[in-house]
Amino acid sequence: MNTSVCIALRDDLQLIYDWIPERSRVLDLGCGGGELLAALTAQKNCQGYGVEIDTDSVLAAMTRGVNVIQADLEQGLRRFEEASFDVIVLSQTIQAMQNTETILQGMRRVAKQAIVSFPNFGYWRNRLQIGLFGHMPVSEHMPYQWYNTPNIHWCTLEDFERLCAKNQLTVLERAVMSEHKRITRFPNWRGSLAFYRVG
Repeated sequence: MNTSVCIALRDDLQLIYDWIPERSRVLDLGCGGGELLAALTAQKNCQGYGVEIDTDSVLAAMTRGVNVIQADLEQGLRRFEEASFDVIVLSQTIQAMQNTETILQGMRRVAKQAIVSFPNFGYWRNRLQIGLFGHMPVSEHMPYQWYNTPNIHWCTLEDFERLCAKNQLTVLERAVMSEHKRITRFPNWRGSLAFYRVG
């Protein structure tokens, strides 16, 4: 491992980074500015590609030396061969996808494992905003108003686990965070951000 370079990551990306083994082949879907892939390449000797649609993010990833493909994930993963990666990452993107099941099925075909993170709609503060105040939730991980949000599918931990079971994806590991802390008790109620490693 190359310890001469240390890239600081956001707490959510650090958790994903920790789950990815050294020397893995990684595909990061919706990679943003490429921070995660840059850290994995520099510190864990991983190889991989990012897929991103936003031009500014693609340029930022390229500046970091990340191999990035500008593409719309809604077109699926047809360009990638079966079992061509060890790990696929879909970080805080699945809730913005039109064809959620198509993406999950493509991930299963292309990689041995997938890591998926998403804002937990079942988080108590989200429930409170709807139930008590009568408006759609706005929070750290869902910072948009109902009329300008890119999030089109809201789900809870239970919803995602049912979707995995329907698509023959096994949950290998789950973690839940809230305000930068790991949550273990009552995660569907107390956690604002969910992470799953599935195979």
